Formats: sequence, C-alpha cells, structure tokens
Amino acid sequence: MLETKRTFMANKVVLAYSGGLDTSVCIRYLQTLHKMDVITVTVDCGQDDDFAGIERRAKAIGAIKHVYVDAKDEFAKDYVIPSIKANGLYQGKYPLATALARPLIAAKTVEVATKENAVAIAHGCTGKGNDQIRFDVTMRALRPDLKIIAPIRDMNLTRDVEIKYAKEQNIPISTEAKKYSIDLNLWGRAVEGGSIEDADFEPPEEAFQFINFKNDKAGYIDLEFDQGVPVAADGKRMSLTDLIQYVNDKAGAHGVGIVDHIEDRVVGIKSREVYEAPAALTIIEAHRDLEKMVLTKHELAFKRTVDDQWSWLAYAGLWQDPLRADLDRFIDATQTRVSGKVRVKLQRGSIRVVGRQSRYSLYKNDLATYAAGSTFDQSLAKGFVELWGLQSIIANSVADTAGKKQQQQK
Repeated sequence: MLETKRTFMANKVVLAYSGGLDTSVCIRYLQTLHKMDVITVTVDCGQDDDFAGIERRAKAIGAIKHVYVDAKDEFAKDYVIPSIKANGLYQGKYPLATALARPLIAAKTVEVATKENAVAIAHGCTGKGNDQIRFDVTMRALRPDLKIIAPIRDMNLTRDVEIKYAKEQNIPISTEAKKYSIDLNLWGRAVEGGSIEDADFEPPEEAFQFINFKNDKAGYIDLEFDQGVPVAADGKRMSLTDLIQYVNDKAGAHGVGIVDHIEDRVVGIKSREVYEAPAALTIIEAHRDLEKMVLTKHELAFKRTVDDQWSWLAYAGLWQDPLRADLDRFIDATQTRVSGKVRVKLQRGSIRVVGRQSRYSLYKNDLATYAAGSTFDQSLAKGFVELWGLQSIIANSVADTAGKKQQQQK
C-alpha cells in the first residue's frame, strides 16, 4: 500500500470521491498544487462498490479523513421516484441515472464541508461533460460562499495524462479504469471512454454487467404501481431499492436494458453514450403505459411536455431550479390515479407491455368493442365527423376555387 506522509495544512477541501482514476489523481493535485488538506466523501447511491477499499485508497493517497454516506434510500425516494413519475428519459432514451445522483452527491459533499469547516469543495469532473454543471450548480445553490476546485477541468487534463500521472505518483488505479470510465448507481450504469468513443464501434459484451446476450426465451414480469410508484413485482411487495434490483436482474437476464445513442450534452458537444439500465427502462415503459389507461388524452398531451422539461432540468444540472419543484407538483397531481398492474413481456432485448388493469381505467370494453353488446351509438358519429372536419373541408374548397380562378386568368 502506498505510504504518504501527512503534513496538516491550514485549509481543508472536501472532495467528492468515487475511488476512480479522476478523483484519485485529484487528491494529489489538491495537496501539491493547492496546498490543502483533503477530506474525501463517498456517497453510496447503490453503486455496489468496495467502500472499505475506497476508503483505504483515499487515505493511502493522502486524504486526512474519509467520510462514507449511505444515501441509497434517499436516492430512491427523493430522486428515482420523481423520475419514474415524470417518465424521466432525456431525448427519449437516457433514464438519467448519473444525472439524478449528481445533485445528491453534491448536496452531501456540501453537508460534510459545512461540518468540517472546509474553505472549498472539489470534484473530478472534466470540462467536456455534464457532471461539472450538475456539481457546480448544486454546490453554488447550497453554499455560494465555498470555493469550487475541479483539477481535471482546471488543468485541461486528458485520460491518458491522468493514467501516466497516476503511475508516476504510485496512485493505485483499477485495470478497468484503463479500458472504460464506468459510473454505476441504483438506477443504471454508464459506460464511456476507450473504443466506445468511436460512434461506429459496437460495444463488446464484456462492457456490460447486467445483460445476458444468449437468452432467447421470453419472460414476463408483473409490476404493480400505487400512485405512480412501483410497489410490487411478480406479486411480491418490496422496498423500492429491492424492487429495482429484482427488475434489473430479471430484465437484464432477457437482454433488456442497453441504450446506445448520440446525445446532445449541455456544453454543445454531441457524444456517443452507452447506458445499461434494465430496471429503469422496464419500469418507465410500464408506468407510461399505465398512465395512458387512466389519464385523459388532454392530461397525457400536456404531461408529455412537462415530462420532457423535467427530464431536461434533471439532465442539465438544474435540480435546484424552482421550476423543477413546480413541475413536480403538477406531476404528483396526475399520479393520484396511476395505480394498477402492468404485465411486461421481455425477450431478446425488447420490452412489450401485454396487459394492464386499474380501478381508475378510462378504457371501457363495452364502448370500445366491435362485438355485440356495444353501448356506443354509431349513429351519433355522422354529425360529429361532419363538424370535426368542417374547417379542413372548407379550406380545401376555398383553395381549389382560388386555383381554378388563377388558371382561368392565365
């Protein structure tokens, strides 16, 4: 283990520490360039890491103190649940896993900085990504007086330079860090860097953790929602964290969960992004389908706009903006009837809702059926159709008349 001589300095900085390459080299940069004592904070949002190993690594590199924060339940309750209710998908694809965790990590880092009387807070974000915005905006909103230091961004460091520096400084890094940059939490997994940056390169199976690529058999999962919140899977009631893990395992076993798309970052860069989120994609698909059964078309149309805006705010690091809380109030009002059960079929990476039921259902079989016993009076439709298309018909008639006159004048 690397031995580092501890010399206590006047100023303390609290670093949001994941234990990966970026934040590990940040410890040394904060010590040598900024002459500060470093306190590291690791916030557990369900990433299933070796947290004892992370603490050992931080202290071996030179942190004077390490703080572990178990925030899994808070992440599920205050961040994941609102995202489910909002069908949170940025650009219709990305279920916002990393984006949701960043403001929570930033808030916990600020809490530790306040407790430790630190003069600054730090993170390992680059200047190219979205995370810098998520961290900076949240930190400034909560403690505008604290200085923010971002060594990777400030020094314009690249990944290869960081790896070289880590080797020179005997900073321990994982072999995985040399291949990909991985971010994992309860709601999903992001895979970046290396060959994946080539937009025409298919990510190898080894890049994924949850997906079974060889299972061709179909499977089913029944999800039950109560006021927009998933509360049971396959008839078993469980906590949200356990339910997410259950769905993650089952959906992933059927190849479900990969998102591979070109994404527009806040900073203006188009990037190739690869995500792995079996539970998030399955739960959101089921939730959205249940909404279609219990909400009116007018509610659905407006909520789609709200959902898109909500997803943008979460993605763009504006979690603390009052608009997000305003949108939450509207979304919560729509969820009072989003209760019921949804059956999803999983096969070869596809998700398909095959059944749904709710006591608030606006679907009435006796109205929709084409069979005998229908209560819908078809004779009423004739007048409705004439009125519905009246302006379109008149507009076409006027255009046709005007066209004929022009032809006659030639």
